[in-house]
Amino acid sequence: MTHSQHDGAGTTTGPGEERFKDGTLSGSGGYVDGERDGDWTFFFRSGDVKAFGRYAAGELDGPWVWYRESGGLLQAGDYDQGLQTGLWKRYHSTGELMDIGRYINGRKSGEWAYYDDAGLLTAKRNHKG
Repeated sequence: MTHSQHDGAGTTTGPGEERFKDGTLSGSGGYVDGERDGDWTFFFRSGDVKAFGRYAAGELDGPWVWYRESGGLLQAGDYDQGLQTGLWKRYHSTGELMDIGRYINGRKSGEWAYYDDAGLLTAKRNHKG
């Protein structure tokens, strides 16, 4: 990966990496004016992918996906300028759906369905948002 550039004030622009204290890669992506911007991927210490998505001016923006350290899907959904929006799904460690519903401006809205770790529907709730 190429190194990011610093302007006269020390602001980072360009591709970059972030590391755990032990030097292991924890994340890689781009910076614009010192803020995370564009596609980013985050890693567990093992090197496996933990999450990936986009940033816009330092805020989560667009679709994001997170994984469990064991490799299974943890959750997936969209952001709009740092706020959860649209359809979101979370998963149990068994791989079964945990819950599904929509966010509006970072708040649960409308009907959400909740499932146990065997995939059986346990509840439906309406959220005012």
